[in-house]
Amino acid sequence: MKITITGASGFVGQNLSAYLKQNHLNIQELSLRDNDWKSSFNKNTDVIIHLAGKAHDTENTSREEEYFTINRDLTIALFNEFLNSGCKDFFYFSSVKAVADITDGIVDENIIANPLTAYGKSKHQAEEYLLKQQLPSGKRLFIIRPCMIHGPGNKGNLNLLYKIVEKGIPWPLSKFENKRSFIGIDNLSYLILQMIQNETVVSGIYNFADDEALSTNQLIETINLTLGKKAKFLPINKKFVESIAKIGDKIHLPLNSERLKKLTESYVVSNQKIKKALVIQQLPITTQEGLINTIKSFKN
Repeated sequence: MKITITGASGFVGQNLSAYLKQNHLNIQELSLRDNDWKSSFNKNTDVIIHLAGKAHDTENTSREEEYFTINRDLTIALFNEFLNSGCKDFFYFSSVKAVADITDGIVDENIIANPLTAYGKSKHQAEEYLLKQQLPSGKRLFIIRPCMIHGPGNKGNLNLLYKIVEKGIPWPLSKFENKRSFIGIDNLSYLILQMIQNETVVSGIYNFADDEALSTNQLIETINLTLGKKAKFLPINKKFVESIAKIGDKIHLPLNSERLKKLTESYVVSNQKIKKALVIQQLPITTQEGLINTIKSFKN
């Protein structure tokens, strides 16, 4: 089976490609950076996994139109090539942020979309276009909405937390109470392979998340556990922390409002739909096991 992957050089792309190769699938990379990418597209590929996109910029320095040009327009162009090819399956990697930047409940696939950022809006507009198209017989469209993805080699807020704990700095945001969903790269790759191999899975939107949501305080405890340390918490007043983050917005401190939100907001995502579609009770790796694997990679 031939699998074409865009964005194959990114974190998800590298790990997913390696996983699929280990399971004896033929991986072909397609770069959309070249204006002549259509001439490189293999119309006889079996599956397209569209990972390429412009990620959310936590520094808020990107121009809004860049998100729509890359996340929406390129996706539409690639999907139209898919419709006119012999390819059977199209995977579009969207994001839970395409429908909700903040939430008080559990995010499932039926949530009414209300993206607030250019990143979320561009992803949602791409979703809307894809869902409106008539699929020819024998073709499937999967819109994947992962929550926060992590794994060995991934740089991001987990790496920032690791550096704080490694230096022995007490966690200063312990007053913030939250629950947050994650998806480990191994579980993500497992789900994609199962969907490719299972012809009974129908087209549609599928959330990707691990089975258990954790608080940031539990995450700090997990990092300490991995490092063989005792967790240290510093209960600083929430209002004071929020004021520091606002200053960080203006003078580019390590803590700004966007990063504070990512570290302390509650964002629980349901994975029940994809597990029901695949007839599985639980994912292969627990939330904590996946996080420990990621944290060990920082240590090494």
